[in-house]
Amino acid sequence: MKRVVVTGIGAVTPVGNSASAFWESVCIGKNGIAPITRFDTSESKYKLAAEVKDFDPTQYMEKLAAKKLDLFTQYAMAAASEAMNDSSLEGKIEQDELAVYFGSGIGGFETFCESYDMLKEKGARRVSPLFIPKMINNIAAGNIAIRYQAKNACVAVSTACATGTTAVGEAFRAIRHGYAVAAICGGSEAAITPLAVAGFGSCMALNPSEDPNAASLPFDKRRSGFVMGEGAGALILEEYEHAKARGAKIYAEVAGYGSTCDAHHVTAPAEEATASGKAIALAAEGLEGIPAEKIYINAHGTGTSLNDKTETTAIKNAFGTEDAKKLHISSTKSMTGHMLGAAGAVEAIAAVLALRDGTVPPTINLNEADPDCDLDYTPNTALHTELEGTLSTSLGFGGHNACVAFKKIKE
Repeated sequence: MKRVVVTGIGAVTPVGNSASAFWESVCIGKNGIAPITRFDTSESKYKLAAEVKDFDPTQYMEKLAAKKLDLFTQYAMAAASEAMNDSSLEGKIEQDELAVYFGSGIGGFETFCESYDMLKEKGARRVSPLFIPKMINNIAAGNIAIRYQAKNACVAVSTACATGTTAVGEAFRAIRHGYAVAAICGGSEAAITPLAVAGFGSCMALNPSEDPNAASLPFDKRRSGFVMGEGAGALILEEYEHAKARGAKIYAEVAGYGSTCDAHHVTAPAEEATASGKAIALAAEGLEGIPAEKIYINAHGTGTSLNDKTETTAIKNAFGTEDAKKLHISSTKSMTGHMLGAAGAVEAIAAVLALRDGTVPPTINLNEADPDCDLDYTPNTALHTELEGTLSTSLGFGGHNACVAFKKIKE
């Protein structure tokens, strides 16, 4: 088994368009939720979202190239660019040793909606020849591979809200078992559109609150749905000896990964949390010997009634109730909203930086404790404490569960 480490990170989020800006924002409890600006919400029940602000794709690519990409791919390319620059890996690895594991929960939703409107209004001949290569779910991964000439596996993961975590975990496995030396991995999403908001709203997933501080309420008894977010997260995972030989900066060691399925329901988690608890337990095997009070979990924490209750049960199933109560836990979705396919990757970055800095970011606006969510969810204020291990969990529609673990690097 090869050891796997994190050597680069990059992010585009509702609270900052770089990994460092994101981390600074969540540590001080900055809320990225605000009224939707992308479309007229006068006819919609849902007025709020966590939009990316002031994003300029031309910082990462030529203007003409940006026009050929859906927004979710632009976000992905920006995050991957930051991560690769951060890692200094480019030019220091063989093309056939570099893999891409990068996904999206939905793909090019903006392009899909715009192209359908064009079809209905002006006919089939006016649909752009770029429609399919802008819209398809794998195209962010494909464009990243083209940009960095990554000729190992290029896998486009899609496990709904668990996509980013699954991508990181599968990249970890590929390197651990010797199929690749390094990987660009993560997830991206840009689905704040009238159709997507209407769809998630119709399946009772969204909170209709018009107060940004009462909309995304993970683990609070007032919670009633999540808030749509968007953005991208990218991590560079690398085989330890390769990273060490080139003198790379190492953030953390990837310690474990768990992936299971509830096989229960298309949207609702299985309340007994057997499979989700197992995913967490499998990842946590890599943290054996680390006391619970020195572990931080970046929870899925969507703010839906059933998810947060079930996730609390899953953590107890994984660690046992006594140790579960000693863990440090929080949900950064209280600030970023639910970034869907990008969430797991961005939250993995939060787990890595929490380990580096000994900082547990808060769950903001957690003011009314729910007796069904009775663990330490770090309400409202960041905690500075020594950490030796971290986990990031994701639970997606379709019953997809994924969890990745990180620990401090030791020679």
